[in-house]
Amino acid sequence: MVALAQSQLLGADALVGLDRDRADVAAQLLSVVPGVPATTAGSLARRFGPVQLAGVEAGNAALAARVFGLLPGPRRDALSSGGVTIDMDSTDVEVYGRRKDGVAYNYAGQRCGRPHLVTWAQAGVTVAADLLAGNDDVRPRAAGLLRRALTAIPAQARGVGVGRVRADAGYFTAELAHAAVDAAVDFAIAAKRNSAMWRAFAGINEADWTPADGMSGAQVAACGHAPAG
Repeated sequence: MVALAQSQLLGADALVGLDRDRADVAAQLLSVVPGVPATTAGSLARRFGPVQLAGVEAGNAALAARVFGLLPGPRRDALSSGGVTIDMDSTDVEVYGRRKDGVAYNYAGQRCGRPHLVTWAQAGVTVAADLLAGNDDVRPRAAGLLRRALTAIPAQARGVGVGRVRADAGYFTAELAHAAVDAAVDFAIAAKRNSAMWRAFAGINEADWTPADGMSGAQVAACGHAPAG
């Protein structure tokens, strides 16, 4: 895990980066762990199951807490003042080869995996993550993913409260909203553009639109809408 993290910090985005690191004499002299061949890393990765992945996430949380504690006071204040912001987002990573495990065709016809990341926005640190297939729906997992993320925020940063969670329409589910409310967290989840949303949109008075801050030519308006559940 340390070798992989180190390789990523050096700019690698695939296992083959480990082999490039091993061929770099200076990199090996500076490395905190012995060089690991890509084939070895791949074999070891196949042994990782839910327990090991949960351990990686817990270790990541411990590192974040340690680093946060070492930061100067003003920087710690900047990261937590006003409450921590948590972002939830996903992306599709296209892969090649019919034997790839855990991948599937997405809506665009690409064979891909779908990482779901929960990020501490102010710090730019991933605090929880899942990797699904390209056709998997994250909504049934979203509430649990948020709970895991909240426990991974350093206690010192949580002391002023986790201010808000933000998510796009792919996470539009009552379970996530309820999980945020249960944790006393404000939330902003983009709503699906269904018929109920269009009716609410149509009900906005033309005079209620105002210029959006920092977005030239854009306008915003607010309206009430309570989805079922």
